[in-house]
Amino acid sequence: MSSSKNKKSALHETKSDPSLNLSQTSAERIKNLRRQSKDIKKLTEGILSGNKTDLSQAITLIESQSKRHTEDIKTIISTCLPYSNKSLRIGITGVPGVGKSTFIEQLGLLLVKKGHKVAVLAVDPSSSVTRGSILGDKTRMEKLVQHPMAYIRPTASGESLGGVARKTRESILLCEAAGYDILLIETVGVGQSETAVHSMTDFFLLLKLAGAGDELQGIKRGIIEMADAIVINKADGDNIKAAKKAKVEFNRALHMYPSKSNGWDPKVKLASALQNEGIDKVWKMLTDYFEKAKQNGYFEEKRADQNKFWLTQTIEDSLKKEFYQNEVIKSEFPEVLEKIHNQDLSPFEAAEYLLKKAKI
Repeated sequence: MSSSKNKKSALHETKSDPSLNLSQTSAERIKNLRRQSKDIKKLTEGILSGNKTDLSQAITLIESQSKRHTEDIKTIISTCLPYSNKSLRIGITGVPGVGKSTFIEQLGLLLVKKGHKVAVLAVDPSSSVTRGSILGDKTRMEKLVQHPMAYIRPTASGESLGGVARKTRESILLCEAAGYDILLIETVGVGQSETAVHSMTDFFLLLKLAGAGDELQGIKRGIIEMADAIVINKADGDNIKAAKKAKVEFNRALHMYPSKSNGWDPKVKLASALQNEGIDKVWKMLTDYFEKAKQNGYFEEKRADQNKFWLTQTIEDSLKKEFYQNEVIKSEFPEVLEKIHNQDLSPFEAAEYLLKKAKI
């Protein structure tokens, strides 16, 4: 009886005391997590031990544009750098609706069964109006996300036009340090610039649909020229005949381009991610590619190009950030815009004027 009274008394105290209510407890928990995230040494130790929570916190931190996080970001990257560069980086792109998420999940499930640790960096397009993004890849890959050997990180593309998020390169480095030996980088798949993902991966895979009328459009965009392989997805049911026809057409298209410097002849494969058919053949093709690239030295050459691209992009990002955070630019920018609007100044003259003012 006394035990029942004590429970009621404790419940009454919780309700009457605002410091013990649920929202206050949640707020306190969030504060504790924030305090923990500030301990960079523990965070990096967690990454190196493969802790997914620490890895996620670190990626969130490096995505920050706040100046107060700059030193912490540098520490994380410099600590993780010696443990990186030990994975296979595979870029996967294709138009919306081609089945990228389903394909990646089936490929990821195949790889974890083979004993690999797989990280998926999935980039969702951001709205140009609201700046928001759904980030629904964890929902679409519900089987893979539950596997202990897999890690899925959806990220908003923001204003990046290269099909990848602004900090995808750093995320790759952190995932490698956490022990993930295969990285699948899913791009937005919209627009005409997929150069960024091509420049930061070892293999560039293009997903296509049969009968979608985009064969010629793909050639015009030049994306086929960058592809190391084309996989025609959804090759099942009544669509098999159209898929086989598309395979012939894409093979012809690939022969229009000069041979690749690595000696690899791009392949065209059929697959049905929904039916889990052809995924093993795609992986066999990938292993053949990596074996050949490592034997002829192209793999290391490609990695050197990736580092060069990373360097130039980081310089460009830093200069752009420094320019727009410059106090002189902030004060003069509205006035210069007004002059452009009134046609008192051309955009080219305005840019030259502001760059001189910034003294970068």
